Amino acid sequence: MFKNGIKIGILPRLFLAIAIGAVVGAVAPGCVIRALNCFSGTFGQFIRFFVPFIVLGLVAPAIAETGVGAGRMLLVTMGIAYASTLFSGAFAFCASDTIFPRVLHGTLNSASQVQTFPAYFILEIPPVIGITSALVTAFIFGLAMVKLDAPTLKRTFSEMRETVTLTISKAFLPLLPFYILSVIADLTASGKLAVVGGSCVAIMGVAFGVTSMVLVVQYAVAGAVAGKNPFRALLNMLPAYLTGWGCCSSAATLPVTLRQTRKNGVSGKIVDLVIPLCANVHLAGSMANMVVYTAGFTVLFGGEISIVKYIEFMFVLSVIAVASPGIPGGVVLASATIAETVLGFTPERYALVIATYMALDGMGTACNLTGDGAIALVVDRIYRGRSGEET
Repeated sequence: MFKNGIKIGILPRLFLAIAIGAVVGAVAPGCVIRALNCFSGTFGQFIRFFVPFIVLGLVAPAIAETGVGAGRMLLVTMGIAYASTLFSGAFAFCASDTIFPRVLHGTLNSASQVQTFPAYFILEIPPVIGITSALVTAFIFGLAMVKLDAPTLKRTFSEMRETVTLTISKAFLPLLPFYILSVIADLTASGKLAVVGGSCVAIMGVAFGVTSMVLVVQYAVAGAVAGKNPFRALLNMLPAYLTGWGCCSSAATLPVTLRQTRKNGVSGKIVDLVIPLCANVHLAGSMANMVVYTAGFTVLFGGEISIVKYIEFMFVLSVIAVASPGIPGGVVLASATIAETVLGFTPERYALVIATYMALDGMGTACNLTGDGAIALVVDRIYRGRSGEET
């Protein structure tokens, strides 16, 4: 923020960091690049350390809040939402596996023949608990809070969620541009930026195409089930799509999503349950983007896209990301350890994923919340005329 009160958003700061990093990498001596790598390496360690707390602080209370008073409609909605999220990831994987080995094939040798600038030191910050252990712990305590209705436990995890959110907003996001600056400086000095920069455009293009096709498929299915014109229903959701792209938050776009879903003829009772619930559990756009970005950079740096690894990546991500839509960049931050342990990403490569994802963060959000409207159409059709059932 400047002294006159003008705030600079995260996206302009990231672009500014990329520009400054490119200049620094082009003109600075090797000792400066190595010093910057000390920061980027240590910050990467901090991300690895904090991700398990993100899982515990977000997933456990989300399970507790979602599970309270849950009826059949809630369970049906969650099942459809998870199926849609996993379908989106599978579709993104197939597209990435088909396109990237051809589009990015010529860049592999160029990306590997580079200089290196090792950091003088990196402060090791090992996580106190593994990501899988954190996920299991979150499930245990989340379900316990649903079953026991324990106010003290709920308050504890609610305060943990506030702590996690505060840390992300006051530590992660302010330091993220400096992290990206350090990585871009290293890429420029080592000669990788020319290769990576052009490839990022191709990766973003594939991501946009995949998320667009996911929405077409979602509304084609929803239209067939609900007996609606899928293209008209999708057009009705356009204001929500554009709002989500602009503000990068499912929570902030919630009023627009509710209004546009009602325009598609979904009953108010269904809208009021399905749309807020899906804002937390339906991550089709975020899943597609994460799969495309990680697959693209895997191929770019000479790796192979493994379907076995990506199946594990998608299933774990679909659970971990359940409460992250309300936090800018929450999905990509929560995925750091998964990408490292499951996909074998280095901190340098994952920093590129963060920069690319954050540059078009609104695209995943827009796909998420627009797809919520399709799920509402399906649930409305399933429960039409069943007003006597538990909801």
